Amino acid sequence: MLFDRESVRRRVAGLGAQISWDYRGKSLLLVAVLKGAEVFHADLGRVIDAEVETSYDFMAVGSYGRATRSSGEVRILKDLDESLEGRDILLVEDIVDSGLTLHYIRRHLLARAPRSLKVAALLDKPSSRAVEVDADYVGFAIPDRFVVGYGMDYAERYRNLPDIHILLSPDERR
Repeated sequence: MLFDRESVRRRVAGLGAQISWDYRGKSLLLVAVLKGAEVFHADLGRVIDAEVETSYDFMAVGSYGRATRSSGEVRILKDLDESLEGRDILLVEDIVDSGLTLHYIRRHLLARAPRSLKVAALLDKPSSRAVEVDADYVGFAIPDRFVVGYGMDYAERYRNLPDIHILLSPDERR
């Protein structure tokens, strides 16, 4: 186990407080990157103060398939329903790894002329970067290991785990 559910809960609450402060009195569109960020997105949305008018939208992208490393090819599988023009957007990601997916999504969303675009990532793996990107709000920095749980998966398994775990390779399990 890397982070237990209580550590995650506390950190998400802290991020929610910071975002609430930064966006007090504003309207904020929380955009979840499916499927991995769904749990973080829901929990984060619930801890943002009511003084921040929030709405939700979702997009799905693919770059992993059944691998533990990004393929480097990012595809949009489901695009947003809402217009972004002139709006404050908070892109909610489960993990920033190679940076390729985040770089692609940011470019895609910025082309839609939002007033602002910031990123909240539960996990950040800076040692894995292929392109330089940063999240504005980060839950935890982690080592270059593949993680599952709290919405994150390996081949669609382990999303339901309430804690965040390192997925061990077959050699490490021996």
